[in-house]
Amino acid sequence: MPVATLSAARFGHGTRILLDGVSLSIEPGEKIGLVGRNGFGKTTLMRMLAGELQPDTGNAAVTRGARVAFLTQDPRLEPTDTLRESVARAFARISQIQSQLNAVYDALATASGDEIDRLMAKQSTLEHDLEQAGGYAVDHRIDAVLHGLGFEDAQFGIRVSSLSGGQRARAGLARLLLEEPDLLLLDEPTNHLDIAGRRWLESFLAEDFKGAVVVVSHDRWLLNAVASRIIEIHDATLRDYPGNYEDFVALRRERTLTQLRQHAKQQDRLAREQAFIDRYRAGQRARQAKGRQTRLERFRRDELIERPQDFDVMRLQLPRAAPLGDIVVSAEGLSKTLGERTLFKELELTIVPGERLGVIGPNGAGKTTLVRTLLGELDADCGVIKRSPRLSAGWFRQTHEHLDLTLAVWEYLRQAVPPRANGLKLNEQEARDLAGAFLFSGSAQESRLGALSGGERVRAVLAGLVAGAHNLLVLDEPSNHLDIPSAERLEQALSLPPEEGGYDGALILISHDRALLESTCDRILCIEGDSSWTLFNGDYAEYEASREAASRSMAGAGTAPSAPTSAAPATQPDKGTGSPKRGNEQPRKGNDRKPAASGAPRRKGPHTSLSQEELESRIAAAESRIATIDQTLADPATFRDRAKSASLLDERTALIARKSSLEEEWLARAS
Repeated sequence: MPVATLSAARFGHGTRILLDGVSLSIEPGEKIGLVGRNGFGKTTLMRMLAGELQPDTGNAAVTRGARVAFLTQDPRLEPTDTLRESVARAFARISQIQSQLNAVYDALATASGDEIDRLMAKQSTLEHDLEQAGGYAVDHRIDAVLHGLGFEDAQFGIRVSSLSGGQRARAGLARLLLEEPDLLLLDEPTNHLDIAGRRWLESFLAEDFKGAVVVVSHDRWLLNAVASRIIEIHDATLRDYPGNYEDFVALRRERTLTQLRQHAKQQDRLAREQAFIDRYRAGQRARQAKGRQTRLERFRRDELIERPQDFDVMRLQLPRAAPLGDIVVSAEGLSKTLGERTLFKELELTIVPGERLGVIGPNGAGKTTLVRTLLGELDADCGVIKRSPRLSAGWFRQTHEHLDLTLAVWEYLRQAVPPRANGLKLNEQEARDLAGAFLFSGSAQESRLGALSGGERVRAVLAGLVAGAHNLLVLDEPSNHLDIPSAERLEQALSLPPEEGGYDGALILISHDRALLESTCDRILCIEGDSSWTLFNGDYAEYEASREAASRSMAGAGTAPSAPTSAAPATQPDKGTGSPKRGNEQPRKGNDRKPAASGAPRRKGPHTSLSQEELESRIAAAESRIATIDQTLADPATFRDRAKSASLLDERTALIARKSSLEEEWLARAS
């Protein structure tokens, strides 16, 4: 029986419809990722499931007796509780049993005769209830969850009223996780978590939490690790996809290609029919032409599909960054202390033109302080910093007080982007093209900055920075307020080769967004927070693999893993090995990026001998079989049969590969 359902639910604000007759069923233990553009109804749907909102029409229902917990961005906590007491409120039932047990113990001290037997029986019952509720492991569970979410023992006694907003959000998440509801609704649970906290949460939700989960998150790594089903909100409807986020991206791309083919066929039909009508509008076949005109108008009204919007490709040519010479910035023996805490010590770093450096580490470790020191905003305690005399740094910060909120989006971009080498600023059309590339379309380009949501304003600022012809971009947690499509658009701008419209300067990216780090960065600098640091020559996936291998190696040796420190002996492995580097390392050149394949001549494909009808017939057959498999996989009973689900997934993978090859041939002929 489903834990919760929506049935033909409709909800809107004024004339704007967020959800239009949507239906959804959530099974026990199911892990669902909810995705869609900001403002498209994700939080509205979550509030309906939580019972905080009722649909205008239709129904939202929770199974009788099922417990639902909803994580909001501002959890309600008792300000006089300590952190540990606040989280322990998840075990109110256990606390009640413990109080009853204590009363029994007190009564036993003075009881006699039959009263002792009665109290002993009650004690046995209460102890059994306590064990069933997990009461004897409560302290361990509380500690494990608080540590997993980044709290230290010294913080357990801090009053809630003294916690920061991010700490309160994490405390609220800890309490919900410990309550173990039947349905857990999480709205951006990673917003205040560093990478270690995100790893822990992924593992907990995927492996330890037994209830159903619906999670809204811009963290694609979390959606990949946790979700077995993705629900997309699009045009006030729900689209259901089996699998995790990567599967969703592949399936959505297939759906778009299918719609493009249908659109192309319909346009061909329209052109043929209109040509016939125009040719025989007068004369002996006029009646036939008139009949076709009527059918054509009916077809346009009832069957014609719009060309699907293509959000996968950014069509934009960004201005080129000014040349810098051999280095952007370098540091030798750099150290910085705040108060009594040493953030980093004897740090060695060289950033060359075009390089992408990801800076990671725990919250408060000193990542932003390091960048401010490198760029001269803060003085170093010791060490030497060299900067290119032609350095032009564009810096994305968390606050935007400098913005003129009365400007329209395209007007702001005209002002924000500096004049080009010829002294000319962006014209209106170029500013609108830039806005469109960053997902401001149509009337949204006319919106005033003051009327934009936080995420939209961040997107406008990022568009201006990326197009600003800076030879160094510093982005400090840029994706915190971005939805996934916006984060993917930023990735494109930073990772595409310059000849395909991408940014060609150097990048320093401070982020906990592992997908963004993986897609854009060549090297990873981890600031550990205890004066130590690690510089890794490779992308984020390679860094993760290296970290896990080191952890396994340390565990096998019976010692706890520890990060290399600046006092460790310098190592100089070969370039490109992905090994951690210390001391006077020589970084990879920033232009050592993979060449684009788009300009390569097309090889003769395996399907060039097929006729157009055979090609389309085989694509349709593959799509039909994939749809059948998806329908089978959507049945929870299939996933309980591991052999069957594995066989179906293997077949599906092979079908997708075959269909992709066929579509490549179709697209080549259509171009």
